[in-house]
Amino acid sequence: MSTPNSWFVSVSGSGLPEVDGLYVPSQEPPKESESGTMSTLGYWNGKLAWDRADGKSLRNPALSYSNSYKAWRLCRLDGHLAYTIENSDPLPDTPGTWDVYRKGVAPAPCISVLASDPRLAPNVVFVLGGPGAGKGTMCEVAMNQLGWRHLSAGDLLRAERKAGGADAALIEEYIEAGKIVPVTITVGLIKKAMNAIIEAGGAPNFLVDGFPRSLENWSGWREVFGAAAAVPTMLFFECPLPVLEQRILGRAKYSGRSDDNVESLRKRFVTYKEETMPIVDVFRKEGKVVDVDSSRDRQDVWALVKEALKPWSTKDEPLTERSECLLGMRPWPKRNKDGE
Repeated sequence: MSTPNSWFVSVSGSGLPEVDGLYVPSQEPPKESESGTMSTLGYWNGKLAWDRADGKSLRNPALSYSNSYKAWRLCRLDGHLAYTIENSDPLPDTPGTWDVYRKGVAPAPCISVLASDPRLAPNVVFVLGGPGAGKGTMCEVAMNQLGWRHLSAGDLLRAERKAGGADAALIEEYIEAGKIVPVTITVGLIKKAMNAIIEAGGAPNFLVDGFPRSLENWSGWREVFGAAAAVPTMLFFECPLPVLEQRILGRAKYSGRSDDNVESLRKRFVTYKEETMPIVDVFRKEGKVVDVDSSRDRQDVWALVKEALKPWSTKDEPLTERSECLLGMRPWPKRNKDGE
């Protein structure tokens, strides 16, 4: 018995715009192909096959493999074949350029195979709190134990700065001054990272750490995502400034971050109070804030975070060794001279 077809295909850039769009695993009932092979659900001529998601094609499957021509073929809405590529690869996004067939129009489209249905909207939980409040630690444990994916706005910005992109200098200027980076840059990086994860392995739950940090950030998020990502709640980590200072100074010994110093921390804390608290208030009025006293013992904080995420978590695994280290339940293993 064939493995169910769980792949989706995105077609774009075609000279025939009607061909572009999303293709889903074929639901065409079993029948005999042109080469005499009996098809099965989601398959044609022994290879995966797809129908148009909008159901507009007169030919199904609309994207399939031909044993007679040893080629993948894609049809127009009227069922006439428009594009093809000759090979026997298991998937149609093979390296190489598709060719324009009899009823096609140049240029040939770009074919991308996706591991999940891109129409599925992920859940996003915003994680806010002062610098050093423990957001990253709890997000990592949730990723290890509950199946969430962790995206740190700060980490994405620092990675972009390190890569030396067009916005690197601007990002550096804002981070060192303790100011909020322009929303277009931050939201763009978050969206890019989310899309990469969704296309590679599904539409998971996301913890977005350190965003939105202002009302402008929230407005920018809604402009980009709209209803494409549900935001059911916000985790708000509260911790006194003296405790944050102690944690940041401890972290500075190994983090290598240019903003891990008392001066930058105090600037960031002022910005956080002035610009981030208003967005917390917006979510609080909607009943979507879970307050987390992160000055408490890490195991107590984790218990609260775990319960808050429970309605959307996809798994609940026993604590890994790394999670136990993060929660202070066991010491970190000692490294040898080679750093291993």
